[in-house]
Amino acid sequence: MRNLLMTVSYDGTSYFGFQTQPGGNTVQDHIEEAIRQLTGEQLKIHGSGRTDAGVHARQQPFHFHTASQIPIERWCLALNGRLPSDIRVLTAREVPLTFHSRRSAKRKTYRYTINANRIPDVFQRNYQFHHPGKLNVEAMQESLPYLLGTHDYTSFASRHSTKASHVRTLYDARLVVDSSVNLPGTIGQGVLHFYVTGNGFLQHMVRIIVGTLLEIGEGKRTPESMKAILEAKDRKAAGPTAESKGLMLWSVEYEESVELREEA
Repeated sequence: MRNLLMTVSYDGTSYFGFQTQPGGNTVQDHIEEAIRQLTGEQLKIHGSGRTDAGVHARQQPFHFHTASQIPIERWCLALNGRLPSDIRVLTAREVPLTFHSRRSAKRKTYRYTINANRIPDVFQRNYQFHHPGKLNVEAMQESLPYLLGTHDYTSFASRHSTKASHVRTLYDARLVVDSSVNLPGTIGQGVLHFYVTGNGFLQHMVRIIVGTLLEIGEGKRTPESMKAILEAKDRKAAGPTAESKGLMLWSVEYEESVELREEA
């Protein structure tokens, strides 16, 4: 048996997330069907994590064990020829049988995008949350250091979370204002990208943090309130859950010995 590690990029607009659901139509379902068509194997792939319905991925790793002897350099093109156009396998390589795309992951980064212009970008409407009102970006940025470190993030977890522990570590959180993508004549504050990196995330965690950040930007909360929200360990203390379409799994990092690249 071989253990193949691949990365996939997808537009999650039409899917019920990455991981298989009872209702079907997930990214995992389509990849497994493409593998079945290619090799005849009925197998399960293992992703680096879940994404909710409507969430996108720039680079999501997954692995699977296969008896197929197809050369590694042929897998990407072969699978992409059998996948919908909004799902694309980017890289493929062979890794040790002990490697697991979720358990071996060290750091994950998500990006959430807010269009803070008066009028949304019609071409990016599926990838940005539109907020036409004025935001205090400086206050939003001031609140971010309170999130860093190792904490119990219950306040930022879905009430339906089934995790035994809500303790996670966040290494970095930053808000970047990008005006370079604005269309001519655009009025507003530009496009805001919120990047957050941690050793793991809870269900809806990034989206709840974003919903809270937006309330801080609107003046409904102070930057310092982020500390009290975190310490409350109560979902009711935080803001609303932001829409899924603005969220993208940006990258997943492993040990240096495992590079997410295509093997020649």
